[in-house]
Amino acid sequence: AKKWINIRKSYGNFYKVPRNQTKLTIMLEKLGMNYDGRPHSGLDDSKNIARIAIRMLQDGCELRVNERLHAGQLMTVSSSAPLEGAPAPQMPRCRN
Repeated sequence: AKKWINIRKSYGNFYKVPRNQTKLTIMLEKLGMNYDGRPHSGLDDSKNIARIAIRMLQDGCELRVNERLHAGQLMTVSSSAPLEGAPAPQMPRCRN
């Protein structure tokens, strides 16, 4: 893979939260979700990241490639048009 979407960057930019609030468990918590599976399991981490991406899409985010490799170096891909984000997610008041 030479291009990808860094979900932490997308989440931080879309919800306007600092980088220290983009850890997987914190992102899930702020979206009112629990971590499913075993922590640090590649498959379970991937499933949880997919759940975050789905929620972001539901909230109106346009997920775009934001990182790439060029000559072995990690590069940030800037968007040509800035996207407006949604308000930062809040903890749900009650859980069903």
